Parts: sequence; structure tokens; C-alpha cells
Amino acid sequence: MARKIDQTDRAILRILQKQGTPSQRELAEKVGLSQNACWRRLNALREDGVIAHDTVRLNASALGLTLTVFVLMRTRHHSREWFETFRKVVGSIPNIVDFYRIAGEYDYLLKVVACDMNDFDRVYQQIISKVELDAITSYMTMETLADNRDLPV
Repeated sequence: MARKIDQTDRAILRILQKQGTPSQRELAEKVGLSQNACWRRLNALREDGVIAHDTVRLNASALGLTLTVFVLMRTRHHSREWFETFRKVVGSIPNIVDFYRIAGEYDYLLKVVACDMNDFDRVYQQIISKVELDAITSYMTMETLADNRDLPV
């Protein structure tokens, strides 16, 4: 059983979400702990799976990925075999940055980042050439108002 997350842990997590990789000393100072105590808490948060991995947020536009598309997909197939094929296809396409199984009229939601419409069409063609789907609808974003927001800790 995972330990209870207290206010000091929450402070550590808020700082890490905003700043990414502060030095251990800087982090310890900000939350009012010794470096050793802070290190122990960080390790415990990692061991408990609260901190999944250390990453850096990249600016998609600066990398030329100026088109974001949300794709809704519906299938007639619900077998484990079909799903594993679908997951493998979707997982092999780097432009698909988020992938969800959802409830409602559609079965899956994908977030795709692309350079332009031709790049998105390439992704679309990769999917439909390898997986049978019943319906697909895509929504192109016009403006990002909030993206990759910090979790409320």
C-alpha cells in the first residue's frame, strides 16, 4: 500500500511540474527540508509510482508541429486480437501523442501533432491501411488555450 501524500510531498510535486529538474539543494530549500530528507521523499514518490518519469516539455510549434488534430474512431470489432493490432499500429506512429479508449458514440480518441495537413494525412493513411474502422472524424485545432497543464496536487 502506498503511503499518504502529505503537504510537503505536494509542494515537491508542484515544483517539479513547474520547473522540471531543479537541483536537489534548490528543491530542498524551496520546501524547507534538508537535502537528505528531500532525496528520501523523492525516492519514495518514485517508488510509489507518483513520479512516473522525469521529462521535459517541448514546444511543438518550435519543432514545426503546428497542427494538432483530435481524432475520434469507432470500430465494429471489439476482440482482444483486433485491439492489440490497433494498439500496435497507433503506438508505432510518433505523431500520435495521446491515445484513449473512451465511452460514448466513439470508441477511441487520439491526439495527433503534425507539421501540416499533408503530414496529418500521412498519419491517417497509416492507420486506415492497417486497421479496419467503422467511422472516423477529425477535429483540427485553431488555437491552443491550455495544453499539458499541471496536475492539481
